[in-house]
Amino acid sequence: MLDREGFRPNVGIILLNANNEVWWGKRVREHSWQFPQGGIKYGETPEQAMYRELEEEIGLRQEHVKIVGRTRDWLRYEVPDHFIKREIRGHYRGQKQIWFLLRMVARDNDVNLRLTDHPEFDAWRWHDYWVPLDVVIEFKRDVYQRALQELSRFLTSPPGSGHGERRHSARYLRQPRGQGSSAGKPPAKLHEAGAETQQLMLAPDK
Repeated sequence: MLDREGFRPNVGIILLNANNEVWWGKRVREHSWQFPQGGIKYGETPEQAMYRELEEEIGLRQEHVKIVGRTRDWLRYEVPDHFIKREIRGHYRGQKQIWFLLRMVARDNDVNLRLTDHPEFDAWRWHDYWVPLDVVIEFKRDVYQRALQELSRFLTSPPGSGHGERRHSARYLRQPRGQGSSAGKPPAKLHEAGAETQQLMLAPDK
């Protein structure tokens, strides 16, 4: 479903824990990490689409989260032609997104990446709120920056100023074997076994 300008309606989800860290997911069989996001189906409101995507992608239901805020208007990004399927070039330009900031009120082990037969993510971790934009694919950086900036006003304390130990924990669908932490990065605290934290790069589209 495209609008008249060729943008697909979409929702993005920034999920917080009690330390104002954000949920950061690794795409299946890729070295790509990103926030959950997905298209709005015909007849859905952005909020309905957000709850559906939340459950489909990370297994959390409405009772597992509280809405903290949302962007006031659509945030748009254009997708370069070489990322667009040939048959829709000239019609599809990119995504327009409403971003939601959620507070997780469930436990970490309530996250379920295998709720559907075609999971989007095979690992996840908590990351500081201000994710480094240089790991975001270039044409999405402006939207990520604008969404994080606009939604930061809803935080109960300044991001990055929380007390206590900062966690960089990762949780995997499958148990990795025989890997250690990457040089220059904090050791990952895994759900079952140690694993290498791969270089972060966002996938081009979803």
